Amino acid sequence: MANVASPLQYGDPPRLGPYVVQARLQTAPAGFVYLGQAPDGRAVSLAVLTRGAALDAAARERFLTAAREAVGERSGVRAWLGRAGRSRGSVIEGAPEVLDLADGPAPWVAVPYAPGRPGAERFLEPVMVGGTFIGEAHGPDFVPYWLTDRAPALPSPARRRNPATETRKRVLMAALALVLLLMLVTTILLLLLLGRRESEPQPRQLPPTVFVPTPPPTPQSPEPQPSPSVSSSPTESGRGTPGRSPGDDQGEESPL
Repeated sequence: MANVASPLQYGDPPRLGPYVVQARLQTAPAGFVYLGQAPDGRAVSLAVLTRGAALDAAARERFLTAAREAVGERSGVRAWLGRAGRSRGSVIEGAPEVLDLADGPAPWVAVPYAPGRPGAERFLEPVMVGGTFIGEAHGPDFVPYWLTDRAPALPSPARRRNPATETRKRVLMAALALVLLLMLVTTILLLLLLGRRESEPQPRQLPPTVFVPTPPPTPQSPEPQPSPSVSSSPTESGRGTPGRSPGDDQGEESPL
């Protein structure tokens, strides 16, 4: 299939490592090939496994082995293996230069992009296994179980660790919010209690008692006063009083 660039679709990764994904070049049963841009501005071809192939340990290992052997082929590390003993999953002839390789649960490989020349799709070919290793193929071909999961395998976003100052600031903000919440709850409870007390009928308070002593009552009629006794004269009364009269003993002196 010709490498004709097409717009990105929903689910395609916006970046793969330091490379910015710009367009989709090819769709293969084992993965996707994207056109990207390196940090230095040159165009690169990026191969990514499908999510189903990435979850298969054997398929993922075949992809990584082909990319790693291509790196060793360029550096001369594979000389001890021997060309004659190359296995089916080894690097294929004419593999492009590997610029970058990411292993892990969602591996990808980056190679230089040259229109009309093989790109990163060459490393997707060993992932698919079909036929037999010896002789001609007989019977139905092998079909991997993960072919139905056609979404690209994306690496999980890296967690950025917050600096210590940011963490301390968040802790202080959380403590302040907790204090304000406690104050608000306390205020609401006080308002509820005061409102309940005001709604209850209060006993009527008696006025203060002031004791003022009152004077004793005054009698209505005047008290009886003894009147002087007036002796009546003999001529007036017509009878004399028994005993001596006051004038009888004037000449007599009582003996001392």
